[in-house]
Amino acid sequence: MKKEIHPKYQKILFIDTPTGHKFVCGAAIESDETEEFEGQTYPVFRVPISSYSHPLFSGKGGPVDAEGRIEKFRKRYAAKQQAPAEKKKEKKKPKK
Repeated sequence: MKKEIHPKYQKILFIDTPTGHKFVCGAAIESDETEEFEGQTYPVFRVPISSYSHPLFSGKGGPVDAEGRIEKFRKRYAAKQQAPAEKKKEKKKPKK
């Protein structure tokens, strides 16, 4: 492995900006800002959303309107599903 071409891998303090939740994870991100967390000083990287604040992971997003989308899909493609069945019936007719 060549020296001095790879970024420095280090522990980074990630801060979820909407909630203020903090967690430490290894990354090659460089930051000028530092902050003390659990007795250690880490470089800081602020994230706009994380698994802590994302509605899908936190369960705070409310129900997804899946029913409406499924019904819309079924209505749109119902005619296309019927069309091949009608074509098959036409092919089965005996030729004269």
